[in-house]
Amino acid sequence: MILCRLYQSIKRRGTSTYTLESRFYGVRGGLFGRLSSVMIVGFGTGMVYYGMPLGLGNLNFNLYLSVTLNALSELPASLITFFLIGKMNRRSAILVFTVVSGVCSIMCVLVVPKELQIGVELVSFFSACTAFNVLLIYTLELFPTCIRNSALSMVRQAVVFGGVFAPMLAAAGRVNSFLSYGVFGLVIGCCGFFVISLPETRGGCFCDTMDEQEYKEIKESSTAVASC
Repeated sequence: MILCRLYQSIKRRGTSTYTLESRFYGVRGGLFGRLSSVMIVGFGTGMVYYGMPLGLGNLNFNLYLSVTLNALSELPASLITFFLIGKMNRRSAILVFTVVSGVCSIMCVLVVPKELQIGVELVSFFSACTAFNVLLIYTLELFPTCIRNSALSMVRQAVVFGGVFAPMLAAAGRVNSFLSYGVFGLVIGCCGFFVISLPETRGGCFCDTMDEQEYKEIKESSTAVASC
């Protein structure tokens, strides 16, 4: 669907000096790479976001209290995103929160005292929730208006697809705790590094059409070459 819209948008505005095919494949390659990267990050974030609440029974802590604390941790994650999104670099924020979530998730397997165990679990889940919130905003800023809704839908599907594996890993964690929280931590930590390949969008302008997006990227490339 996204590629069809890319092609139709370029075809309607085929007044450039480039051929229709070269423009289509050039723009498609750049945006397809962006979409792939944010979907991979969304996959890792979704696995932790949906999997951690399911694996709480594997921890050495009261199940009902841990579920309550996890639910409450989503509130400060939303508030931090709301109040600080204007001051945060999107790419750096997602990278930091995914790495912190991954490290703390792995520590859930290594930490024995139940008070520390639930503490690092809450930090991990809070970081995953914050990364998820920032990722949705970041996705909106990465793509032009003509395909923005479709791109956001694809990222949401990647998040849900990551959650598909959560019940199986949570069940496997009853036998070996590393198969739940350990795998959660490794996946979100590794997937978070894909955000490095994406551009920073804080303070940038939004593009409405594919032509504007192409012109913006060419201008940024020319500026980068001139500054070298």
